[in-house]
Amino acid sequence: MIEFERTKELARKRKMSLLEVNDKAELGKRSIYNWKNRKPGIMALSAVAKVLHTSTDYLSGITDDPVPHVQESIHLEDDLNFVYCGYPVPQKYIDAIRFLMNRDIKSNN
Repeated sequence: MIEFERTKELARKRKMSLLEVNDKAELGKRSIYNWKNRKPGIMALSAVAKVLHTSTDYLSGITDDPVPHVQESIHLEDDLNFVYCGYPVPQKYIDAIRFLMNRDIKSNN
């Protein structure tokens, strides 16, 4: 499977063994070696991508570029009309979301 081959290749380039990558990604015992015969789950693939400083798209063969690209974030301060299930989101709901997100951000710092 391509996920195994690309993981093996990047690990070698970063002078890491597959067991080391597996441990740093906190996967089950020798999980990466199982990727030879079956596709990994998205959580495992994401953990390995983080360890190897790449993207899940690269590991899964969607792109040939191993450098992860960060998407632009949307600022809630922008004049955007938010819609949920076809209905406009009231400003009081947007304010509540901002409050909750700011509280979580502050508690994680």
